[in-house]
Formats: sequence, C-alpha cells, structure tokens
Amino acid sequence: MKLKAETDEKSKFRRASMRIKKHFPPQLPALMILTDPGRIPDPIGLARRLPPGTGVIYRHFGSENRIDIARALVELAARNALIVLIGGDPILAGRVGAHGVHWPERDMELSRKWRNKFPIVTSAAHSRRSLAKAAQLPIDAALLSTVFPSKSPSAATPMGSIRFRDLSLNSRLPIYALGGVNAYNQSRISDIAGLAMIEGAVSAYGTKT
Repeated sequence: MKLKAETDEKSKFRRASMRIKKHFPPQLPALMILTDPGRIPDPIGLARRLPPGTGVIYRHFGSENRIDIARALVELAARNALIVLIGGDPILAGRVGAHGVHWPERDMELSRKWRNKFPIVTSAAHSRRSLAKAAQLPIDAALLSTVFPSKSPSAATPMGSIRFRDLSLNSRLPIYALGGVNAYNQSRISDIAGLAMIEGAVSAYGTKT
C-alpha cells in the first residue's frame, strides 16, 4: 500500500510540474525542495530520487560539513539535471558552483550586493509587503508561506489557497507556494504557482522504490 501511495504521489507531482511549466519562466524549476536537518537528515539521499529539473535549496544552518554536502549536491545535480540553490550563503554557493542563492525574507536586501552573480536568486516572503519589496530587488522568484497547515515549528497561521491565489495573482514575481504543500493539495494552486516543500517531498520521494 505504501509503495502504491508513493507512486501515486509521484504521478501527481509529475502532472503538476507539466501544469506549472506552462505558466512559469523556463529557467525556474517547477518543484523546489527545501532541506531541513530535522526532517531531511540525508539531503543527498533524497536528491538522488528527485526527478530531473527539480530544484533543491540546501539550508545548512551552520553545519560543520556544509561544504562537503553542498559540493556533493552540486555534483549530483550535474549528473541528474537538478538545480541547487544555497540558503543565505552566497560565498558557499560560489565556492561549490551552485546555480543560485535563496535569501531569507530578512536578508533579501543583500541580493543587491550579489546582483548578476548567480543564474537564479529566490527569497522567502510572508506578506504582500515583502512580495512587493522582493519585486524591486534582483530576485527571480519568491517562496510565499505559510499556505497550508504545516508541521514546521516556525510555520505561521496558514493563509489558505484563496488568500494565496490573491497574493500570487497580484505579484510581479513568480511565486512558489510553501507550507504544507503535498501531492494531494497542490492542485489548488499549481495552476498559478510553483511548489516548494519539505514533507511533501519526503512523502513522495523519501523512500527508495
């Protein structure tokens, strides 16, 4: 039963990716996976099972082995056609040859300093105001949260798909939905946004099949 559920989730994400590519800029991945040391203890193992074209945001949170993991992810990305961004660390991104940087909302202004240094730059956003601010910076897309109920201890009250759609449709930037996104609720927003996730990716791709 578990194998069937995982296969079904992968199929749903495959169809979602096709839907997203119809309205998303071609250089941006339809699916973006965020690493988390608690919920994704083996980011390289998960990345090996991701479909080609998927984006991975490596958030190292100061880990001592961050250089080794980041380099391994970039090497894997070259073989498997993945896209790797480093969370909040442009120096590490440049050192390992990552495709770009993902900025926390509080640090998005730093993108000015690193303008034109990376092919893809994204930022977190949690409000209409932060979306507007991101649109004025050298940022290619924003990850807007929290959309659905999430297990993340830092997740805010979910805005729901109606509020998310309003913010996304009125944004000048391409938007990824973040927060509780999974294979079963993605159809409520994948016609207007990309998908960014943690648990949803673990559920679909976290077990080797």
